[in-house]
Amino acid sequence: MNTEKCRLLLQVIQAGSFSSAAERLGYTPSGVMRSIASLEKEIGFPLLGRTAQGIYLTREGQAVLPYLRRLIRDEDALLQYSAQIRGLTAGDIYIGSYFSVAANWLPQIIQAFQHAYPAVHVHIEECANKVMYDGLEEGRFDCCITTWRPFSGDWIPLCEDEMVMWLPENHPLARAEVYPLKQLCHESFIEPLPQQDTDVVRILKEEHISYETRYTAIDNYTTYRMVEAGLGVSMNNRLMTAQWQGRVAILPMDPPHTITIGIAIPSRDGASPAVKKFIHYVQQGISQILEPKDSH
Repeated sequence: MNTEKCRLLLQVIQAGSFSSAAERLGYTPSGVMRSIASLEKEIGFPLLGRTAQGIYLTREGQAVLPYLRRLIRDEDALLQYSAQIRGLTAGDIYIGSYFSVAANWLPQIIQAFQHAYPAVHVHIEECANKVMYDGLEEGRFDCCITTWRPFSGDWIPLCEDEMVMWLPENHPLARAEVYPLKQLCHESFIEPLPQQDTDVVRILKEEHISYETRYTAIDNYTTYRMVEAGLGVSMNNRLMTAQWQGRVAILPMDPPHTITIGIAIPSRDGASPAVKKFIHYVQQGISQILEPKDSH
């Protein structure tokens, strides 16, 4: 199967139309349509449908899309191995990551990695657990930096991070040593990233905590600012606020909870050379970041 046609199909899906994909790639719309028609003929059924608003994946197209992505990934891995044999490193790495890790740790890790391997392009998508694990299953991500969930792949633990409560600075418990989770039943709770299988919801379920979700937000910084405005309280991992300054009290929880941040990957042994090198840099970089500083 011609993987260039598969890559072209992904570009059409991303662009939303044949003409937009053609303009982006420097093709003619008719050329793009002929390539997709040829791919559909080779596979044996239509992959795309057309409406006045643009194109859409057929049900059959949705079913085979993960396999087409995997085919492209396997070809990329083969090319990277070939490049490595020739003494080169090249390719693309697609990473899903927690917002906090992407903002606080990955920039300096990627900087070191790119200095050593400038030909490898690193693509980071900040998202929550559900999107990351769905992306791993679909083949959209080479690996994800997240917390563990049941999945068919390998898990590489990196570090522990404390879960904390965010309170407005004028909250009655803002200066307390800890925040008792049972207090949540009396609060307006701001839930970050609803319906995304977050550690927040997992912990509250484990503790059988009764709470009212008064507000939701799909951005952690927005959640932080809503707490600062006095709209309610929220919960997150401590790393999330490492670089933020605001009128928000950050308290340990009672009972305490930590999360294990790690790397989820479909197969560590089957990963491309570039992905394996990147994982090494992540492990080394986070170890150095978290290394206790010499008091002298």
